[in-house]
Amino acid sequence: MKITFLIAIYIHNVLSVKSQNEMKIIYVYDALCGWCYGFSPVMTQFQEKYKDQVSFDVVSGGMITGDRIGPIGEVAPYISRAYKDVENATGVKFGDAFLTKTLSTGEAIFTSIPPAIALSVFKELDSSKVIQFASELQKAIYFDGMEPENLEAYGRIAAKFGHDAASFVIKMKDSTYVERAEEDFRQSAALGISGFPSVIIEAAGNYYKIASGYVPLSTLEHNFLTIKNK
Repeated sequence: MKITFLIAIYIHNVLSVKSQNEMKIIYVYDALCGWCYGFSPVMTQFQEKYKDQVSFDVVSGGMITGDRIGPIGEVAPYISRAYKDVENATGVKFGDAFLTKTLSTGEAIFTSIPPAIALSVFKELDSSKVIQFASELQKAIYFDGMEPENLEAYGRIAAKFGHDAASFVIKMKDSTYVERAEEDFRQSAALGISGFPSVIIEAAGNYYKIASGYVPLSTLEHNFLTIKNK
């Protein structure tokens, strides 16, 4: 009985230390952010390398909401110049389907809300692969030319991860996940995020920003390990 009691105390102490030392990476992005698209390979590699040491969460920033929502044609001149800067700095490529269809016609409605809802659904289904899902969302938009309001397309992306496409789309229409997307927007604002992508470490109730804007993997790792090894 005494031994059992001592073991229980030991387990409690170990779990308490583990809880105190737990760290979480919060990746604040927006599915319509071109620089986030360029940052996707960096974040994917980073998560793959450190997934056994730290947990990961993705928060949708809500870059294009409210009166910012509108046809992509309204910002096409800017994107036509800016996408080349993203390609040159990051090595990612914007697809012909986006450049010659979505961007050229200018009719697709650009809104951050549907992809944020899709992310909120996916986080409930498979939180361990949320970084990869966010990356697939951006590839679908900026390479494959997916229009953000095409709900069925989100179902097809979810199917790549083994989830039922039709059920996924039904969940996207549920107000529960709309509210969760809005919670993400509020969390982004509460964290003081003013630009995307941003990467934050949450540790013992403290928050440390380790990336603001695009950075290469080496810089992200250096900043992460500096905080982790404090």
